[in-house]
Amino acid sequence: MEYERKNHSEFLLLYHVIFVCKYRLNALIDIEKELKDSLLKIATKSNFEIVEMETDKDHIHLLIKSEPKYSILSIIRRLKQESTYRLWEQKESHLRHYYWGERTLWSDGYFCSTIGNVSKETVLEYIRNQG
Repeated sequence: MEYERKNHSEFLLLYHVIFVCKYRLNALIDIEKELKDSLLKIATKSNFEIVEMETDKDHIHLLIKSEPKYSILSIIRRLKQESTYRLWEQKESHLRHYYWGERTLWSDGYFCSTIGNVSKETVLEYIRNQG
């Protein structure tokens, strides 16, 4: 991947991010396509790019590319909040089966790591082989 250049900076920020379903439930079964579409739409209208993503039954792996002026926390908040809202709008009957008492999807935490210590290809291969 190439470094990006701005007026006074040059950078390449890649983050490996994992979101887990609340209570570690297998809620992503049968809604992977809608989830991926939703996350891509959020990224398109925001200031970051999802390079790769793959789901398993109860979690999703993302490879996110962003600029240094946007914190990874703000990107994660946007992805988790908006994807939850969008999926409940599209797949309420499916999600109600798992979360009957609340309109939720993701656990409170997340995993995030820069991929500076391993090659991009290693992380891409790991993400592609989920599920």
